Amino acid sequence: MSGTSPTLRQRELGLRLRRLRIGLGMTVEEVADRLLCSPAKISRMETAARRPSPRDVRDLCALYKVDEAGTAELMQLTRQAREQGWWTQYEDLNLYPYIGLEQEASSITHYAMHYVPALLQTEDYARAIIKAVLPGIDPKILQYRVEARIRRQHLLEGDNPPRYRVLLDEAVLHRQMGSASLMAAQLAKIIEVVHAGKATIQVIPFKVGAYPASDCMFVLLEFSDPVLSPPVVYVEGLFASQYYERRPNVDQYREAIEYQRDSALSPRESVQRLEDQQKAYLSE
Repeated sequence: MSGTSPTLRQRELGLRLRRLRIGLGMTVEEVADRLLCSPAKISRMETAARRPSPRDVRDLCALYKVDEAGTAELMQLTRQAREQGWWTQYEDLNLYPYIGLEQEASSITHYAMHYVPALLQTEDYARAIIKAVLPGIDPKILQYRVEARIRRQHLLEGDNPPRYRVLLDEAVLHRQMGSASLMAAQLAKIIEVVHAGKATIQVIPFKVGAYPASDCMFVLLEFSDPVLSPPVVYVEGLFASQYYERRPNVDQYREAIEYQRDSALSPRESVQRLEDQQKAYLSE
């Protein structure tokens, strides 16, 4: 089984339970009727929107006539899926299951149109943008959120970091969060990460005009085992975020990414644009 994140284990468990059901030719409604529960509960377990209890999985294994060894494997997977990731200590982040998926992704492609992505932010930039979005935030909660955001960046420092590619609308470079010196330091960090080989950055210049999927921030997360862990697109919203896993949806975002890359400056030209804007901030 691939991955160690509880989030990824939960997705794998749901996928395997779904395959067992389909293999027997049973509908969600039929399974729910046999187990005396709602069809929504079965569906949410299969889509990893709900963490199955060991009893749920035991009952499903009995219904699907899974042998002893297979049942033991699925029960172990259930226990692993119910473990707590480090991010669960930050209760108000509202980023479950995103951070768990991010921690296990082998490739991350991030499109940003408003602000620098979390994995590239300096602590001062992160604090400034969180306060701007939530002016009345409690100082203690603010500090927790900044700490969590910086901790997520350890992902790029590990022995086996994901391939990280970022498409930045040029507006991100000009939307000033805090002082000019803060922005100069933020752009310097992005340049440093690129030179260290931890990320590839491409800037989409203003002159491009409109382009596909330019009205929302999204992330394409891909995994080393696409069979057990299919790609996911995460689209951030003000009050709620969306996760897309169906192949037609993912393919649409892949197509948008290709258009955006074709419209963007090359990685080398993008670094030059970052350096030019950094100098502009330093001269203020």
